[in-house]
Amino acid sequence: MAKNKETDFNWCKDLISNCKTEIAKRVVGQEEVVEGILTAMVAGGHILLEGVPGLAKTLACKTVSDISGLDFKRIQFTPDLLPADLTGTLIYEQSTGNFKVRKGPIFTNLVLADEINRAPAKVQSALLEAMAENQVTIGETTYELPKPFFVLATQNPIEQEGTYNLPEAELDRFLMKVMVHYPNAKNEVEIVKNKGKAVDINVEKVLSESDIKKCQELLDSVVCDDAIIEYIVSIVNVTRPETGKKAANKSVSKDRDDILRYISFGASPRASIALCQCAKVNAMFEGRSFVIPEDVKAVANKVLRHRLVLSYEAAADGITSDDLIDKILSLMPVP
Repeated sequence: MAKNKETDFNWCKDLISNCKTEIAKRVVGQEEVVEGILTAMVAGGHILLEGVPGLAKTLACKTVSDISGLDFKRIQFTPDLLPADLTGTLIYEQSTGNFKVRKGPIFTNLVLADEINRAPAKVQSALLEAMAENQVTIGETTYELPKPFFVLATQNPIEQEGTYNLPEAELDRFLMKVMVHYPNAKNEVEIVKNKGKAVDINVEKVLSESDIKKCQELLDSVVCDDAIIEYIVSIVNVTRPETGKKAANKSVSKDRDDILRYISFGASPRASIALCQCAKVNAMFEGRSFVIPEDVKAVANKVLRHRLVLSYEAAADGITSDDLIDKILSLMPVP
């Protein structure tokens, strides 16, 4: 039985390696983005990608749909977009005198919500029911969304003109937020050689719906020891101003005030659950059936950075969420 499990974990490791190889045919560099998307898919969550235009965020999402064969829809968010443009609406048919449901592009397996922060909050909020409950309501009727269902959202930095802040409730529904950086010189040479035609490069379908389901079932058998869970909860607790002083370990008490003065609101228990799930996925991608502290550290920034609401003092001092998370990780005793 144990040998079978070991074989399954090795199969999963090879599967993810094959996925990365296929994606790399089109997407040069951006390994962290690819890793994040695959992690969110296996964990059954949604992912937010942030970066300036032209960094292959959309290409990465489209390529994932091509290698998986999942049904894919792209929604371009604009200031004049309406909630019904996402979810669908009721159309009156004069010939029958009845209303007919016209489902929107949200009814698919893989939704690319492109430049999500260019639409007003009411449109962004229309995604919330779909992301939280895997269902949408049109008129007075609730409709289940196809399974699996993933939202891959891209956004431009808030400093960009014509962008809106995402509502905190929606941000918290994203399992991870991955920052998309400029490619290095070597990778950019490869990108220029492709002349912007990377999307035309053929990729093999190496990931099926059943593969995703099998990985998700395998995820349940990854062991996360109580000591690791306590480590995760301790990290998240330190981000909460109201509990941070009580929760902080004695060894971090000296520096906790420096951390807490920059945080207005910390991460919720949903963050602890997400951190545990993503750490399990990271272990599984490495071919292991158990979580180690390095797995937690590997995903901590991606899971927590969008869940911290920083104070004005942080903005004035140029402190980012990543700075605070890195400091917490460096101070927290490792089990």
